[in-house]
Formats: sequence, C-alpha cells, structure tokens
Amino acid sequence: MWERISKTLNDVEEWFLVVTIAANVLLVFYQVIMRYVFQNSLSWSEELARYLFLWYSWVGTSYAVRFRGHLRVEMFANMLKGRTRKWFELLVIGIWFLFSLFLAYQGVKVTRFIAESQQLSSAMQIPMAWAYASVPVGCVLMSLRLVGDLWDIWKKLGCEEEPA
Repeated sequence: MWERISKTLNDVEEWFLVVTIAANVLLVFYQVIMRYVFQNSLSWSEELARYLFLWYSWVGTSYAVRFRGHLRVEMFANMLKGRTRKWFELLVIGIWFLFSLFLAYQGVKVTRFIAESQQLSSAMQIPMAWAYASVPVGCVLMSLRLVGDLWDIWKKLGCEEEPA
C-alpha cells in the first residue's frame, strides 16, 4: 500500500512542480515583455510569481527528499560503518522528521491566523493564507517521505546481523 501512496505522491509532486515552474517562467517572461517592450507593467504578475515560487519551493523540499537532494554534512557519518551508521541515519532522519512536523505545525498556526484576519494580497486581492499554506503543505509532504525513509532504514536494521 505504501508503494501506491508513494507513486501517487511522486506523480502529483512532479506534475505540480513542472506546471508551477513552467507557469512562473512564462509569467516572468510575459512581465518582462510587457514592461520593456510595451512600457506597461502588470501589477499582479510579480505577486503571482512570488507565490508560485513559494509553493514550488516548499513542495520541492518533499520532492528533494525522494532523491536525497538536500544538502548534508556527512563527515561524521562517513566515519561510521555497518549498524552504527544505520542507527545514526535513523537518528538524523528522525530529528529531521520531527523538525518538519514542527514546521508544519507552526505553519498551520500562522496560516490559520492569517486566514482568520482575512488579509488579502495587495495586487491580486486573494487571501494571503493561500501563500502561507505552502509551508505546512510542503512540510507534511516532506514528513510523509521521511516516514518512508525511516521505515526503509528500520527494515535494513532488522535484516542485518551483528558482526561476531
């Protein structure tokens, strides 16, 4: 069942990231053409580009977990071998998981506050909660991926025998 959830998550994230990045590139290109060719700046395009950037950055954090694309300092981890290394990885990813849950929780609190205050964006007049919601959504998705990583490491720990 986890494989099906993981595949669906992969597909949704990939399509979301491709569409939002492509839309952002086209939007910024359109804004540049309007500003420098037609001398008519659009009031909403920069704001929309900023919000798209927020969303694909935070959803991209989850996508990067899939490919182990986050920066890591592995000097200490490389000194460890075997089961000790796996336990260390379990600890590191566990801390990362707890931190992403913390960010998701705090993101929900901030998003809820912004939604309750009914704050609107200046140019597009959309609820600012939509922009702030990128943080908890991205962190929850990242947490799901980290649970999968934790499970994989845990299974490897159970299969490996202690050296004699």
